[in-house]
Amino acid sequence: MKKIAYAINLLLLLLFVCPVTAQTDQRWPKQKIWDWYNKQPFYCGFNYIPAYAINYTAMWDKTSFDAKTIDKELALAEKTGLNCLRAVLQYAVYEDDPEYFLNTLDKFLAICNKHNIKFMPALFDDCVFGIEHDPRVGKQPEPLKGWYAWAWSPSPGHSMVVDSTTHPRIEKYVKAVIGRFKDDKRIFIWDLYNEPTNGGLGSASFPLLKKVAKWAREINPSQPITIDIWNGDNRLNDIALANSDIISFHNYGNKNDLTKQIVELKTQGRPLFNTEWMNRPNGSVIKDNLAVFYNEKVGCMLWGLVNGKTQTDLPWGHRPADPIPAVWQHDLFRGDFTPYDPQEIELLKDFALKSRNSSYLQEHQK
Repeated sequence: MKKIAYAINLLLLLLFVCPVTAQTDQRWPKQKIWDWYNKQPFYCGFNYIPAYAINYTAMWDKTSFDAKTIDKELALAEKTGLNCLRAVLQYAVYEDDPEYFLNTLDKFLAICNKHNIKFMPALFDDCVFGIEHDPRVGKQPEPLKGWYAWAWSPSPGHSMVVDSTTHPRIEKYVKAVIGRFKDDKRIFIWDLYNEPTNGGLGSASFPLLKKVAKWAREINPSQPITIDIWNGDNRLNDIALANSDIISFHNYGNKNDLTKQIVELKTQGRPLFNTEWMNRPNGSVIKDNLAVFYNEKVGCMLWGLVNGKTQTDLPWGHRPADPIPAVWQHDLFRGDFTPYDPQEIELLKDFALKSRNSSYLQEHQK
């Protein structure tokens, strides 16, 4: 009888526990993500780094985090009609003081919520635009005039990406952050990793990227998860697509290039969300591309809000000896909050008004 009872208990365990566990390791079924997406408004937002911050370390670090400035800038975004933002979290600030970092993230979320802006955190970022490949907490360098994103700091930094002995520490960070905010409605999507393989890392980013996706699934947040499609690396894109509930992508091309990529990605059968766009010299402009996003029912986040220490008005790769371009690459506002192009701001407001109409949600669900 004991053997029979044991067998029954084991069978019940397999029936009721294993399916739940397996589900946490998988991306959302297509029906689930469409059910979620069809309840959302038209998201039109921006990639955010405060004007005072030369990098994301400066945005979050205890020596420089400035809630008052962030509040003013997000009030400007709200007034413009922008309803979501994306920003990279800095692992180094978390490792320096986990409690401080989590509490600061909560403060930031409160400011976002105050201004009716949903937040998409990006947990990691491989981008490098200067000479440093690893972040350091504390006071950050000042800008080198004429150098695009001179002191950009990746997260967690290239040394940790390639050193697998540090990955258990990174796992604690992933699970602490997602675990703390896994049911927080102020966060609407988790972007696990911005532009993995960038900065010269190549496929060396793959092992950590796969682990991050696994750790996130183990927490099983109530919000969808994504990893951005940002280049033509098929091996990387296979990893990103396989681990994304909603398909996110970067596109800095003109409206024809944008439309072509949207058509290609729609073959995945999942909702789409653009997490980086707007490069004026390259033809990625508000007057052309915003209507594409709206009509195709694809959420979007341009780069960026207020021009500041990152000098992202300059083109990628710009150096101090190069001539100053006539047209800004990124950013909507100057440091004094005056618009770079007032017509762009009016267009953003117009589409925000359209998206608030009930007709958008009705069309969105067709």
